Amino acid sequence: MRGKFITIEGTEGVGKTTNIQFIQNWLDAKGLAYLCTREPGGTPLAEQIRELLLARRDELVCDTAELLLMFAGRAQHLHQVIEPTLGEGAWVLCDRFTDATYAYQGAGRGMRQDLIAELELIVQGSLRPDLTLILDIPVEIGLKRASERSAPDRFEQEKSEFFQRVRQGYQDIAKNDPERCVIIDASKPLVDVQREISIALEAFWFSSEESG
Repeated sequence: MRGKFITIEGTEGVGKTTNIQFIQNWLDAKGLAYLCTREPGGTPLAEQIRELLLARRDELVCDTAELLLMFAGRAQHLHQVIEPTLGEGAWVLCDRFTDATYAYQGAGRGMRQDLIAELELIVQGSLRPDLTLILDIPVEIGLKRASERSAPDRFEQEKSEFFQRVRQGYQDIAKNDPERCVIIDASKPLVDVQREISIALEAFWFSSEESG
């Protein structure tokens, strides 16, 4: 039986790292074999592409170059890690995936959604996540959290207006695909956030068991 593919999404400072650990604990409690990975990244080549994408630089990075680098890393990640793992029956838990491209490069940068969709089809075929948890938080709170964590990378140094568009992009994705996407209010206390995540995971687990 093919494994399940869960992705975690959200803007800066939503608490993905902490809550991914919580999801790993949930998977462990279920006795499930799984792989935890991230995008951009997940393979040696894709991690090098991640470094190129995140590094602050004087040179202005062309939006098209950024988009193509995202999908180049994703193609390698899918071929080398995600597809083989799912094919072996293990689950994959991924910190961001193609929804991030629609949110950041699409909504944030203003790139055409149909162009992103075309690249998505070329790179992924019919593969889509089975469940996507979108951690949502007001942009100002998220940026404050992120600034306290580390020096900003190339994306984190964008203006607040950029992240407002990204946040709206994520909300639009969830609205258009409610069967796959669950928005989690990440502004709540952590115990409440993780309660919402647990409810979403248990509902997904139940429906997966029901469908065989």
